[in-house]
Amino acid sequence: MKETIETVPPSACFLTVGLAVKLSLVMNGRKIVHGSTLLGWKESVWLICEWPSQLDWVSGLAEKTPCTISYLREGKLVGCRTEIRGAIATPVPLLFLAYPRQVEEMHLRQYPRVSSNEPAVLSRIGSRSKNGGGRGLADHIGGLVRDLSLGGCRIAVDRTPPWLRTGLSIHLEFELPGLGHVTNLTSVVKSIDQDRDHHLIGVEFQFDRMEYIEYRGWGGSVEQAIWRWVRLKSDDIG
Repeated sequence: MKETIETVPPSACFLTVGLAVKLSLVMNGRKIVHGSTLLGWKESVWLICEWPSQLDWVSGLAEKTPCTISYLREGKLVGCRTEIRGAIATPVPLLFLAYPRQVEEMHLRQYPRVSSNEPAVLSRIGSRSKNGGGRGLADHIGGLVRDLSLGGCRIAVDRTPPWLRTGLSIHLEFELPGLGHVTNLTSVVKSIDQDRDHHLIGVEFQFDRMEYIEYRGWGGSVEQAIWRWVRLKSDDIG
């Protein structure tokens, strides 16, 4: 399954003084990759990076030589295409690059992720209603599973209650079409993002043997069922 690639404005994720980056270019028919640091920029004109002193670039450096800058951020490989505009060795070794027109983000997921559109219920763990009985309605929130992998999923909800926050452990309930209904799956909230008219809740599954599934003609654990469903969906996409 191919990773998702998005194009984002450079100012949204790229321009941070002191950012550790990798510079890739071809010199004398040989590809060179070396670490550097982003030191500054002029909007829509150029970037300034530290010149890696381990390499004698200035002697063989040509202006407009294509170059790629990349770095890792929050599980994504972020990069852009640019070109050499010049370099100086003194008083401080600096490399000048063209300001990028676009930046690409490639999601580096540990597990394949497939799209979904199944109802889900998120439940607060360890909370009880005022009358001392079971959970109150305020401890549940419904949504739709937008995508799913063996490691976790994203769920779209209309609103986020005050108790729902990153780092919180919750229980999930959702359908695996054709396989069964998953209940009591412990998960940790990793992110809460805005997506048009919805909030996207990113969660990471914690298989603690408390989860179970009502099977429909197929046996195995919840983890095995999710793995099987993702594989089936991946084969359909491919």
